[in-house]
Amino acid sequence: MTSDAPKLPAGFGRLWTAQTISSLGDGVTHAALPLLALTLTRDPMGLAIVTAAGTLPWLLFGVLGGALVDRWDRRRTMWVTDAARAALLAIPVAAAAFDVLSIPLLATVAFLLGLGGLFFDTAATAYLPDLLGRDPALLERANVRLRGTQTAASGFAGPPAGSALLALGRAVPLLADAVSFALSALLVRSLPATSRPVPQARESLLRQARAGATYVFRDRLLLGLALRPAVGNIAFVAVQTVLALFAHDRLGIDTFGFGLLLTAEATGGLLGAGIASFLGRRLGIGTALTCTAAVEGLAILGLAAAPNPYAAGVALAVCGAGMGATMVLAPSLRQAIVPAHLMGRVTSTSRMLAMCAAPFGAFLGGWLASTFDVRTPLYAAAGLLLTMTAVTTTMTNNRRVEAALRGVASTSGPARPEPGDPVPQRAAELL
Repeated sequence: MTSDAPKLPAGFGRLWTAQTISSLGDGVTHAALPLLALTLTRDPMGLAIVTAAGTLPWLLFGVLGGALVDRWDRRRTMWVTDAARAALLAIPVAAAAFDVLSIPLLATVAFLLGLGGLFFDTAATAYLPDLLGRDPALLERANVRLRGTQTAASGFAGPPAGSALLALGRAVPLLADAVSFALSALLVRSLPATSRPVPQARESLLRQARAGATYVFRDRLLLGLALRPAVGNIAFVAVQTVLALFAHDRLGIDTFGFGLLLTAEATGGLLGAGIASFLGRRLGIGTALTCTAAVEGLAILGLAAAPNPYAAGVALAVCGAGMGATMVLAPSLRQAIVPAHLMGRVTSTSRMLAMCAAPFGAFLGGWLASTFDVRTPLYAAAGLLLTMTAVTTTMTNNRRVEAALRGVASTSGPARPEPGDPVPQRAAELL
């Protein structure tokens, strides 16, 4: 990095701090909520309902949520959402204090927290390029920091803290998460205002949502960026479904060792996020994305063939590194090339595709393990990841990436028209 490299604005520090605090609270709740449900029931379906409730908002309202974010002020959406989530958590805190907690209440809270996450995450993703002037280098640096601290807070610090706080009382972890949301709301409220989305009068919400989805599917670069996490989720969830069983039965790993195995993956994720910008500069963003996708597939293949826990830990760490780099490069590129008035819808469409793919991965992993062998889902996931890499290579190569960035740089307004308009010359040349 050179000394004359542009600096991140002061407002980014507040956004970074807010998201770190919120991620820590999320990690606390993600660990404590299932354990809290376990104190109420031993019925696996009851526990599954609480877990699944948090993902439903993305499946049901993902694209519509993005359309709303594109209508609203992004900063206000973030702080109001976090303030509302802080207030929401007062309900289960009071229920725990009066010993009236129930599975339906926890499932409802998980659903509403997930709905809040949909609005906050989409608005934050759309706000960041406005804050940074859509500078690709700044976006990569910012996403490296955001991804790294999110992994550290929600993956390392949050879950053990949630378990420890639960030992102090059933309401304590929920109260801690409420405080994290409140602090995040205060910090976001102090962020600088950015230009508001261009009003789109006389257009229905459904039509705007459909326009955002169409925009993704008609652009091969954006479609390739969306397919990677969607197909990747099928593969990774298939692996996660059987990973504990595989680790216990084939590798002889106990409960403590399984935790270390997951920590290896998270450690790799931090490393991958840290070197993402370097890879993008040396290889080009398109080639770097292809390489990280191939690394993920080969790492899962190595995990499937791992003869011992140490080899499995290395394989998961390598896979985590590939995922960490991808989750910096791909969002940064998307934020740099998508027009501001479409950012919410494009983000939510891509995220919804990934979330909808997850249940297929769970079913695939369970079916393959029960029909064949516990290693079979891992081999199938590796094959799926490598196939996806081959299919999307031409969609996200350096030529397409550079053309998209040139198209943005050559225009003072939105780089592309709304879906439904004639295909722009730049896009036509790429098809």
